[in-house]
Amino acid sequence: MAKRGAVLLLLVILCVYEYIRTDTPDQNPYLITDYSRLHPVKVDRVVKGKEEEQLVRLLQEAKEKHLTVSIAGQRHSQGGHTYYKDGIVIDMTDYNRVLSVDPDQRQIRVQAGATWEQVQKAVNPYHLSVKTMQSQNIFTVGGSISVNAHGRDIRSGSLIGSVGSFRLLTADGQIRSVSREENPELFRLALGGYGLFGIILDVTLNLTEDEVYRMENEAIKVEDYSRYFQENVLGDPDVRMHIARISVAPDRFMTDMYAINYTADPALPLEDYNKLRTREQGVIPSKMMFSLNRSSDWGKNAFWSLQKLYFTKQQNKAISRNNAMRSESEFMEYGQPGANDLLQEYFIPVNQFADFVHGMKDIVRDHKLNLLNITVRYVQEDREAVLSYAQKDMFALVCLFHVPLSEQGQAQVREGIRDLIDEVEYEGGTYYLPYAAYPTVEQFRRAYPEYDDFFRKKDEYDPQHLFMNYFYEQYKGE
Repeated sequence: MAKRGAVLLLLVILCVYEYIRTDTPDQNPYLITDYSRLHPVKVDRVVKGKEEEQLVRLLQEAKEKHLTVSIAGQRHSQGGHTYYKDGIVIDMTDYNRVLSVDPDQRQIRVQAGATWEQVQKAVNPYHLSVKTMQSQNIFTVGGSISVNAHGRDIRSGSLIGSVGSFRLLTADGQIRSVSREENPELFRLALGGYGLFGIILDVTLNLTEDEVYRMENEAIKVEDYSRYFQENVLGDPDVRMHIARISVAPDRFMTDMYAINYTADPALPLEDYNKLRTREQGVIPSKMMFSLNRSSDWGKNAFWSLQKLYFTKQQNKAISRNNAMRSESEFMEYGQPGANDLLQEYFIPVNQFADFVHGMKDIVRDHKLNLLNITVRYVQEDREAVLSYAQKDMFALVCLFHVPLSEQGQAQVREGIRDLIDEVEYEGGTYYLPYAAYPTVEQFRRAYPEYDDFFRKKDEYDPQHLFMNYFYEQYKGE
């Protein structure tokens, strides 16, 4: 009996501990939030998008009941773009059919909830590939074009350049065909419009050829990177894709880098390399090491050393384009109560890269920000999207921070991020809008000078503000 009593007491203690540990708003199963877990709220309901007629009826119902509508895919945006309090959230992930593949025209048409993995599976048998997408293929096509995503390809620009056309269900209940020739204004507004101009129903994407690359790795110093990239990467037409990482390890803090180039090798037969990878390797040990990266300086040093070792072993490895455009992500997933790993992304003119990194180093240290990773990509100038982040040729610094979710902790993080945005703007750069809305309204307006036109057009196309999210609330202002 004594043993049973002790076991029962232990179970009670564990239950109480778990209750206290998870008794935070970000863990409340009755509230909805996005990947950030920063703004949990109650919504009217979440509805699965199934068919066009259902979506039209849903908008009509929302109008009659004076409800707002938000559109969600995988909900990996982090600034409340996919939901709004007391509104209807339309989950588009079941609206996901591949409608057609035209190998002669090198095009694919898919419903907005289809993932890039589905796109890759559909086009791979035709030896075709997407031009631009994020580094992971888990996201929906509709979500990606709503944030005008970019990736490793250095020749194709941001995603708007790959979109041929799409169909958009607007606030008046009409389904409009949108392209550069038909409703061109909506083309520039909805791509990178964060779901504020309607429900993207289906998308026609322009494709490119799949091909085999050789992976080449080089160690570089921060101050040498701009010159290296312009001469050895951008200046070599055979280099199709590129990615780099900056050390956040205390022993080499923001001084060392390594770059990975993907150089076309036409001598290698595509059929030997184009079987699509479907499983991630080494998730558990990578997850353990990344956990150490979060929690200690020793862990950051060790993780950087292992990263360099891993990529050194990839030297001269052959890989197909479709496989190179799908990188591992499971090891970074994090769901512990009270804290999270959140992204921020800064776009810096190519020649200002080193100056910005040196300034960023001091700000991160001064504010004691827990910086876990910096990935560097390249994005060509984009003058099509109204809310364009690439107003000239830019390096994109994708920064992952481990942050507390408490009010006090968030206030400290917000102060540090705003100082970083000031440094970004000082160097003539911008920042990416899908992430937590730490920047001020004034910083947003300086970074996105066409903001006034964007919001004025939003009011024209959607005068009742049927489509609503926290991004609009945060930055519309008065």
